Amino acid sequence: MDIADLLQPNGVIANLRAANKRQALQELAKRAAQLAARPERAVLDVLLERERLGTTGIGRGTAIPHGRMPDLPQIYALFARLEKPIDFEAIDNQPVDLIFLLLTPANSGADHLKALARLSRLLRDKAICEKLRGTDRADALYALLTDRAASHAA
Repeated sequence: MDIADLLQPNGVIANLRAANKRQALQELAKRAAQLAARPERAVLDVLLERERLGTTGIGRGTAIPHGRMPDLPQIYALFARLEKPIDFEAIDNQPVDLIFLLLTPANSGADHLKALARLSRLLRDKAICEKLRGTDRADALYALLTDRAASHAA
């Protein structure tokens, strides 16, 4: 599974402004709701419910908020580079500035886990994260995220 299978160019936000975790999730839910043609509140509720189980801040300034939604026809992903790092209650207590949101159909099973694993591998790659932090253009971020060599190296 390639990142390009999950992420579309209009799913990349170059300089998301958010003062805290909840605001970041609200902004991402708004964008994801547009992509997935779902009510914004429903998307936010799924994300908040998952966060209540434990943080999706995976460390090194990255987070992968995710959830499953009924009647979703496919997987939807959204990437945001935050304008300024925020407290995301990450497992390493470091502020987060790179967020990959993932919404999957409720019955996606293995595809949900494969997508999460793929995003996690990508965001654990220090070199890729440095490159993502080094640009503030959505098209450049998309190119970095979907570069096959980089995405398979992770």
